[in-house]
Amino acid sequence: MSDTILENEVIEFHKELDARGLNCPLPILKAKKALAELQSGEVLRIMATDPGSVRDFQAFCKQTGNALLSHVQTGHEFVFLMQRK
Repeated sequence: MSDTILENEVIEFHKELDARGLNCPLPILKAKKALAELQSGEVLRIMATDPGSVRDFQAFCKQTGNALLSHVQTGHEFVFLMQRK
């Protein structure tokens, strides 16, 4: 278990997924698999470089009921925190 700081708030995450360099649909597919390994309420941290991943993860969470706690862009990298329902 580790944590990340967003807007002065520390959010713990339980698993990390490096999806950098992968294009749609691979980040979503890998996130789905990683979420399946977590317990309800646990948080997955995802790092991605695909600009479409922001829209993809928003839609994925809406469809699956998982919570997209945050997404931050730093340069060409996106970091998402997703909580399993």
